Amino acid sequence: MGECWGGDVSVSQERLPRSQVLNPVAAPNDRRFLKHVFDNLHGNISLDPLSLKFIDTEQFQRLRDLKQLGLTYMVYPGAVHTRFEHSLGVYWLAGEAVRCLQTYQGSELDIDYRDIQTVKLAGLLHDVGHGPFSHLFEHEFLPRIHGGSKWSHEQMSLELVDYIVDEHNIDIDSSTLRNVKEMIVSSSKAAGTNRAKEKRFLYDIVANGRNGIDVDKFDYISRDCRACGLGCNIHFQRLFEIMRVIDDEICYPAKEYLTIHKVFGTRADLHRTVYTHAKVKAIELMLVDALVKANDFLGISSCISDPAEFWKLDDTILKTIETAPDSELKESRDIVLRIRRRDLYQFCNEYAVPKDQLDYFKDVTPKDIVCSQKATGVTLREEDVAVSNIKIDLTRGKHNPLESIGFFQDYESDQKLTIPDDRISHLLPSCNQDKIVRVYSKNPELVEAVSEAFENFQLKTYGVKTQVHDTPDKKKRRR
Repeated sequence: MGECWGGDVSVSQERLPRSQVLNPVAAPNDRRFLKHVFDNLHGNISLDPLSLKFIDTEQFQRLRDLKQLGLTYMVYPGAVHTRFEHSLGVYWLAGEAVRCLQTYQGSELDIDYRDIQTVKLAGLLHDVGHGPFSHLFEHEFLPRIHGGSKWSHEQMSLELVDYIVDEHNIDIDSSTLRNVKEMIVSSSKAAGTNRAKEKRFLYDIVANGRNGIDVDKFDYISRDCRACGLGCNIHFQRLFEIMRVIDDEICYPAKEYLTIHKVFGTRADLHRTVYTHAKVKAIELMLVDALVKANDFLGISSCISDPAEFWKLDDTILKTIETAPDSELKESRDIVLRIRRRDLYQFCNEYAVPKDQLDYFKDVTPKDIVCSQKATGVTLREEDVAVSNIKIDLTRGKHNPLESIGFFQDYESDQKLTIPDDRISHLLPSCNQDKIVRVYSKNPELVEAVSEAFENFQLKTYGVKTQVHDTPDKKKRRR
């Protein structure tokens, strides 16, 4: 690894004698064995020798070419941070969380250096399996190519970790590697049922499938808020200081339940204002169309089953499509050109699904909108319409996330308790889930026809127009 990594981080290193054998287990805190990165969110980050073996591979360095928020930077210009710096941040926070537990409960929990190393590696490698453009690849592109696709970036992370270890002959014992992989998928459907019985709390630090409070969220919430110019007044380091393990689960003081709820609320706000911003979704819909049209020629989806090929995919595929002279890519190239020239799919309108209909909601399709069109001078086709079905919740669907978190009264008590809905502040939302339907016209000249069909669909489905306001006449008249 060079003296400078570029971007938002810089590296200073102390040279080791060629004869010096690195032994991170024997001397985990020896500064001769560490490299230091200055992260613009967390400050100085120390990287241990085993983690550096993973970082200094082309498969991990690929994360520099994956923007953390995909195409969001086309609306929020500052959102150009990458999965690379996020992964370093999660690595650091994972280590800080375990060290705090070791400081206050180390003898009780039997936390050793190997535990710290394992959790930090899980944090470092948890996102190595992401495809281009963040979650768009997994949740938008692949389902269009392979209906009902069950591919996940968590599972690909496991395959890539194994591939990196084999390809670069990394010396890591099999039990540590197994635990790292289990920690990566502990919050996903890919998680196995035979998870380690001892020190179960360690598996909730990076990817918490039990209640959603983990250092992955701590990093991306802080990093994304800062990049997009939004405020974030949650002090995650303080949460490390006040948490404790009871019954093999990380718990928090009951008096801090509003602070914990704020984590989920801030995440939901980011989804509403940043991740699913109407123009961000318009650009994503366009890029998905471009990738689908380019797939047969470029073989994009054929890489998902082979980590040796998958790691070569990153966000630069957009430039590949844009600059390729091949006639087979003309349709895709034209869509990318529209994105560059800001000739976007036109947002027509949206509505929030009524609260009493949330349990019965089925995704709306372009066909639903076209079939709701009344006889007019314009006949819509399915390919003229794009629909975005958006779900925003507090990580636990319609349930209050506080109900799944362990709390305690004070540090003299060893009793774990939960906080039911009727005991929390009445200022908090009574509904923990939102589903939004947005409709776009791919042709600016069809905004009026699409908007009217969308209104008809609402009347047919709910008996009323559930959108907040009509589509502005100025937008309807665009030609």
